[in-house]
Amino acid sequence: MAERRASASADPEADARHPSAGERRIERGRRVGRLLKAAGFGLAFAAPVTVLAFVVRERVSQVVDLDDRLVSAATDITRDHPWLRTFLIGWQEATQPKWLYIAATVVCVVVWKRQANPTRAAWAFVTMMVAWNLQLVLKEVVQRARPIVADPIEHAPGFSFPSGHVANAAAIATTMVLLLWPFLGRRGRAAMVGGGVVFVVVTCLDRVFLGVHYPSDTAAGVLFGVGLVTASYLGYRGWNPIAPGDPLPA
Repeated sequence: MAERRASASADPEADARHPSAGERRIERGRRVGRLLKAAGFGLAFAAPVTVLAFVVRERVSQVVDLDDRLVSAATDITRDHPWLRTFLIGWQEATQPKWLYIAATVVCVVVWKRQANPTRAAWAFVTMMVAWNLQLVLKEVVQRARPIVADPIEHAPGFSFPSGHVANAAAIATTMVLLLWPFLGRRGRAAMVGGGVVFVVVTCLDRVFLGVHYPSDTAAGVLFGVGLVTASYLGYRGWNPIAPGDPLPA
């Protein structure tokens, strides 16, 4: 009996590596809680997108009239400033989703290889691909026509709600911040967040001032992109809980 007790306590590190049944139950409970938190966050962001989709599909006059007035005023400004038109068209081309996703995929590969973190990189890549395809599905569900402008500045194919440029920009920016967060210092994190916000805001303005999207389209794109990625990240953390010292966003 004494020998068994001695053997059991001879390697405390081995005991720590094998949690007890009680500890496993506690961890399962925590994991379920984190997954429920992710689901709740996803629903919280899905609700306003759903409301906006219903409003624009049913053509609620207050929202439709406001959208029309804002697009008309914005395109008037663009016509009066040729330099602005040139910048906006250039931004539109530079932020085509295919280019953004190519660049973001390269970042995922770098994290996979250099940081030896394949799980985190795979989460980021899969989340972005889901966002890219899901916003296309949402367009087909709502089927909102593009703005009608008397003197069009630009033309864009497909449906209007949500803005694909904005939804993808928001999804990619949020994914990159969360993906790279533990590998950056304080200044790097601040720069990533600030740069992501500016990038998404300029993309929103670009779509409206070119007259190819309504403001409500861009608002839905931001909510969609940020909400989907954040919910996905919370789910990822729930399934792969971080260590206590891992400096990730709360």
